Amino acid sequence: MQLIPNGRIWIDTPKGSFLGYGRVELLEKIQETGSIRKAALEMKMSYQQAWTFVKQMNESLPEPLVVMQRGGKNGGTSFLSEKGLLAVQTFKRFDDAFKVFLQSHNLQL
Repeated sequence: MQLIPNGRIWIDTPKGSFLGYGRVELLEKIQETGSIRKAALEMKMSYQQAWTFVKQMNESLPEPLVVMQRGGKNGGTSFLSEKGLLAVQTFKRFDDAFKVFLQSHNLQL
């Protein structure tokens, strides 16, 4: 019988949870929409949950992944810092390598 290796990547820091598929998607949506609220809506996630994830990620590193600018006539805006863009790219490269690793193993019982 052929077995198919499967898995998901999750990256932690000494402070706890950092990056996974959902958080990377959230970061990408924040970059696309310019808003944590809009990103949460697109992902069918509560704003509170999205805010908690952003806060956890921002507090895990010396510099934030998501930069938030408050106020203005049309409200604030949010976007990824250079470190945030790098985190998304790094996660995707690692995930691609992980998928290649999984595909390279043919398991039989």
